[in-house]
Amino acid sequence: MRRPESVLVIVYTDSAEILLLKRKAPFEFWQSVTGSLESGEAASQAAARELAEETGLDSTGHLVDTGRVRRFTIDPRWRDRYAVGITVNAEYEWRYRVPEAQKIRTNPSEHSAWEWLPIGAAIETVWSWTNRQALEKLRDELL
Repeated sequence: MRRPESVLVIVYTDSAEILLLKRKAPFEFWQSVTGSLESGEAASQAAARELAEETGLDSTGHLVDTGRVRRFTIDPRWRDRYAVGITVNAEYEWRYRVPEAQKIRTNPSEHSAWEWLPIGAAIETVWSWTNRQALEKLRDELL
């Protein structure tokens, strides 16, 4: 069973381009790097692990904890991954800044595509409200 804690890692460039990944299941949608914390894992470890697993990035940028945590109701399509009665997830927000857009390596069983988008377009494209809110906060700080 998954822990009801996860990370959201916003990957962005010096020119405010945002990396988005197209998730395959349980339905297709665009998102930033995300993933659940494993047993005994700290959020910092999960952020670095998910970043490396989902993009292949691990040393070209700077990973920073924003200190923000968002709580959301777990979508019913994912509830079977959690213990009975668990309905709320805590999501820890991280950022990973790289100088410029670069080619990444995704896991084809998890994501079908990736794209670097201007921050405004990324805000309009992401599926989850937590991802959108994190991108809006970054936009407000950068622009």
